[in-house]
Formats: sequence, C-alpha cells, structure tokens
Amino acid sequence: MGIKNQLEENLKTAMKAHDEDRKNVIRLALASIKFAEKEQNKALAEDEVNAILQKEVKIRREMIEDAKKAGREDTIDGIIKEAAILEEFLPKQLSIDEIKQIVAETAKEVEAVNPADMGKVMKAIMPKVKGIAASDVVSKCVKEYLADQ
Repeated sequence: MGIKNQLEENLKTAMKAHDEDRKNVIRLALASIKFAEKEQNKALAEDEVNAILQKEVKIRREMIEDAKKAGREDTIDGIIKEAAILEEFLPKQLSIDEIKQIVAETAKEVEAVNPADMGKVMKAIMPKVKGIAASDVVSKCVKEYLADQ
C-alpha cells in the first residue's frame, strides 16, 4: 500500500474517531500531494510523495524554531504533534551516527578533503539517502566532517 493510500485510510479512521488534530494534519498532507500532482499533471511516485512529506516535516521543525525565538511556547506542543503525525508515514529515518558514517564513506569515495569539496560530496551522497534522511541534516553532517579534515 502506498503512502498516499495510507494517508487516505488514516484520514477515514481519524474522521470516524473524531480526532480533529490528526484529521487536519492528514488533510494538509493530502492537499500538498494533490497540488503537486495537478502541477505535474501526473500521479506522483512514492519517492516524490516521501519528499513532500519530508518537506512538510521540515516546515514544522522550522515553525518550532520560530516559535521558540518568538517566545510562543504555547504553540510548540501542537506543532510537535503535527510533525510526529507526518513522520508516521515516512520510512524510518537514519540516525545522526548512521548519516555521519555514510558521509565519511562517501567523502573517501569522492576524495573530498576540505570544505570546498562539499558540493561533490552532497552530489554523491543524496541519492544514497534519498527519502531516509533530511537534506539539511545531511548537509550539516557533511560540513562538520569536512571542517574536521
């Protein structure tokens, strides 16, 4: 069963259970997917749906940071719940340690030795971690690794 189908089934379950938070988050995710499908004029592949959900989770993380900066502690819990609901539909994400290991291996493969080689490493690593690691997290790990070289 595809992610989109899982979202639709979970939407029905949330509606029957009167779970407003879950229902709203899933509706927003489905709306983003349907918008992208209309924009591209085709049904999306699983990796494209994954990318949309990851983007939605990333937006929630940025919202949490913004809320902390603005002193809006009252909204943070709700945003965290939204991100958690979205993450349920994503494949298991790599841990930081796993990402660092892949970064080290990839940097050796492409013979990266300084921060100027970041583009080369990112180009080689992103296909390996597509859908299982957020690009901003990978980028941060690559920067740290190359700075230590």
